[in-house]
Amino acid sequence: MANKTHPLKTRSPNLPKLFSKKLKLSSINPISGLILLTLTLLIIFLLSLTLGSVPIPLTEVLTILLGGPATKPTWQEIILNFRLPRSLTAMAAGSALALSGLQLQALFRNPLAGPSVLGINAGASLGAALIVLTGGGVGWLGQLSVVGAASMGAAIAMILVLLMAHQVRSSLALLIFGLMLGYVTTALVTILLHFSRREQTLAYLSWTFGSFNGITWQQMPILLTVVIVGLLISQLSCKPLNLLLLGEEQAMSLGLSVTVVRCYLIFSASLLAGSITAFCGPIAFLGVAVPHLGRSLFRTQDHRLLVPIVTLLGALLALVANSIAQVPGSQTVLPLNAVMALLGAPVLIWLMLKQGKQQF
Repeated sequence: MANKTHPLKTRSPNLPKLFSKKLKLSSINPISGLILLTLTLLIIFLLSLTLGSVPIPLTEVLTILLGGPATKPTWQEIILNFRLPRSLTAMAAGSALALSGLQLQALFRNPLAGPSVLGINAGASLGAALIVLTGGGVGWLGQLSVVGAASMGAAIAMILVLLMAHQVRSSLALLIFGLMLGYVTTALVTILLHFSRREQTLAYLSWTFGSFNGITWQQMPILLTVVIVGLLISQLSCKPLNLLLLGEEQAMSLGLSVTVVRCYLIFSASLLAGSITAFCGPIAFLGVAVPHLGRSLFRTQDHRLLVPIVTLLGALLALVANSIAQVPGSQTVLPLNAVMALLGAPVLIWLMLKQGKQQF
């Protein structure tokens, strides 16, 4: 009878009393915190448009965004065709990967879970490797084929995981299956690398560094649509995510259809992580770290707060990392994944040490 109940409905009207000990109230006023995060994100977004190999004054950036003429025509070209799509991509990717990690950590009740644990990123990497390492990733048509192949690889991995989710009841078994799937696809990529030419290997390694560059205005609607759909699913799944923190058996006793919830959470997380990996490469760290940052800063496990918090934090951290990777005033561009880890890991470690041991 419990499995027939809609996943978003429960039988108990006094649910908050049951897990009030598990879900801590935020020590920061939620509205004030969200407003502060939004304003900070807006400021960093504008600053990201001014920074780069060619510094552009903030007043000129605002003029261009408002449709006015720029003092130098090249500035308008740089803002509209390069920096603006790059910054929008960074925000979309940061939000998507952070939400994907938040959903998977609640589903598996494992603070180390992230977009890579289900093999979705590895599937996308295998698809990209099949194109790049066979010499098909050259030019704009080749770049589109890389995106298409990576999306197909992520979709196949997602389908396999969903089929497995119908066959097993244990989330631990599903987690192990995802890890094994990732190992298999990584092994196939390694074999392809072994038989590839040096130029193809370097091209693939460059893709694995991750980058928010190269997304065109034609591709942007697809990327933003996927992220918005994932955000809506995440917002609708707040109550099931809270229930899953109590354990699957207790969640089922409260009327939650765990199998259905597991399937659409996997679909949502895979859609978000797979699409970002296809367009931007395998972006590390965000999916695992940002949910922890949200819990630490707001001291809450309630996903009604964590979903918007993680969305903004992911976008903010991705923007900051991308701005640093561009090395303002220089022609050098650092690997995004390296900057992401060097920037976020010390902050996360400091927060964990400051707050001491906490139960997930």
